[in-house]
Amino acid sequence: MSSLSTPDTPNPLGTPAADVRRSASAASHAAAVKRRERAAQWHLLFIAVVVLGPLVIYPLVRLVLLSLTGPHGLSLHAYSAFFGNPETSGVIGTTLWILFASAGLASLLGVALASLLFFKPFPGARMITRFLELFVAFPSFLVAFTLIFLYGSQGSVSIGLQRLFHLQAPPLDFLFGVGGVILAEVVFYAPFVVRPTLASFATLDIRLIEAARSLGASGWMVAFKVILPLAWPGIAAGTILCFLLTLNEFGILLVLGSAHLITLPVAIYSSATVDLDLPTAAAGAVVMLIMSLSLYALYRQVNRRKVKGAGYGR
Repeated sequence: MSSLSTPDTPNPLGTPAADVRRSASAASHAAAVKRRERAAQWHLLFIAVVVLGPLVIYPLVRLVLLSLTGPHGLSLHAYSAFFGNPETSGVIGTTLWILFASAGLASLLGVALASLLFFKPFPGARMITRFLELFVAFPSFLVAFTLIFLYGSQGSVSIGLQRLFHLQAPPLDFLFGVGGVILAEVVFYAPFVVRPTLASFATLDIRLIEAARSLGASGWMVAFKVILPLAWPGIAAGTILCFLLTLNEFGILLVLGSAHLITLPVAIYSSATVDLDLPTAAAGAVVMLIMSLSLYALYRQVNRRKVKGAGYGR
C-alpha cells in the first residue's frame, strides 16, 4: 500500500504547531472583535455627547427640570397647576376627540387608497403613488392654507358655487373650527398610512389570494380572512404612526383652529407665550411627551413584528 494510506502517518492538523496557529488565529479574531466593539462604543458615545446631547438630551432634561421647578426649588406645583386647572379636562378631551376622529378617518382613507392602488391598478396609479410619497414632504400648514383658498368662505370653490346658484352668501363656511381641522388632518396624514400599507401588501403571497378566490370566496371575505390577517402589522404600524403625528400636530391647529378649539399643543403654546407661565407649559409638554413616547413604543413593537413577519414570509 502507498505510504499515504498508512495509519501511522501523522495528522498535520493534530500537531502542536497547528494547535498553536489555531489558538493564535482565534485570539487575533477575538481581539479584532473587541476592538470593533470598543470603536462602536466610542462612536455611540461621540454621537450621544456631540449630536444628541445639545440637540435632544439637554433640552429634554431642561424641560423636565423646568416642570419640576417651584418658587422654593424642586416642586410638583406646575403639575398641580396644570391638572388643577378646570379647563385642562376639556382641553385633553378636545385633543383626544380630534385625535381619534382625524387619525381614525385618515387611517381608513389611507388603507382604502393603498388597497385601490395595489389590488385595482389603473392608468396613472403609479403617478398617484409617487405624488402621495411627495405629499408627505409638504408642511402641514400649507395644506391648511390650500383648503382656505379652495373651500374657505372667500375660496374659489365657495365663490364659484355662490355665483352658480345665485346665493346671497358663500355656501361653505366650516373650515375655521373642528370640521376644518379634521378635514385638513385627514388630507395631510392619510398618505402616511398609504406607504406602510403598500409595503405590507407587497409582502403578501398572491397565490393565497388567488387560491381563496378560486374556492369561491367573495372580495370582502378575501379582504378580511386572507389579506387583513397577513398584512395587519404593516397596517397597524401605519395607523399608529398616523396617530402619533396627528397628536403632535400644531400648524393646522394654529391656522384653522378657532378661539374655542383649544387642544393640548395650543394650550402649551398659550401658557408659554401669552401667560408666560413656563413651568405649567413645561408640565403640559412633559404630559404630551409621555403620550407621544407611549405611542412611539407601540409603533416600534408593531413595526418589529412586521419585520419579523416579512422575514418569515421569505
